[in-house]
Amino acid sequence: MNRLRHMIEWNVFGVCTWLGEKMGIATSTIRKYFIYISFLTMGSPLIIYFFVAFWMNVRQYIWFRKRNPLRY
Repeated sequence: MNRLRHMIEWNVFGVCTWLGEKMGIATSTIRKYFIYISFLTMGSPLIIYFFVAFWMNVRQYIWFRKRNPLRY
């Protein structure tokens, strides 16, 4: 079970982990509440989750680009 959990944590977007680190809250707690809220609101927090995941990915590319500029 720990192998499965570890694989899922490393292969998903990492939004809950990032949010937990920023707010100082356990990641498992954030995931649990995210699942509860998703069931209660019929999945609308998924839109927010995907937006944050997209933003984190774009931010990572911008940061990488600033550190390694292309030389033409």
